[in-house]
Amino acid sequence: MPKHQIFTMKFANVYPLYIQKAERKNRTKEEVDQIICWLTGYNQAGLQQQIKQGNDFETFFAQAPAMNPNCSLIKGVVCGVRVEEIEDPLMQKIRHLDKLIDELAKGKAMEKILRSSHA
Repeated sequence: MPKHQIFTMKFANVYPLYIQKAERKNRTKEEVDQIICWLTGYNQAGLQQQIKQGNDFETFFAQAPAMNPNCSLIKGVVCGVRVEEIEDPLMQKIRHLDKLIDELAKGKAMEKILRSSHA
């Protein structure tokens, strides 16, 4: 079975779209980076390296240092699909990221987006 198209899409091509979506709602690139690093365990240098290497989403998530254990708290609908019900682990990771960026663009507080225990 062929891979889903998004798996082979370059993360570096989608990353600027995340930033644009956030900036249209008066949020920042730094907040987008904070969300990505929180979810994946990349530090800023690691994130920039992934972008520079032009890795696809599959590689980006495969090389992620550590998915945040609180990502299981990410719930809701993205593209008409409930993220907590997505069976494919890679697709679920991609949709988790989409959901977090959506929340940022909708003006949610960072503490809530990052599922902080004290939020």
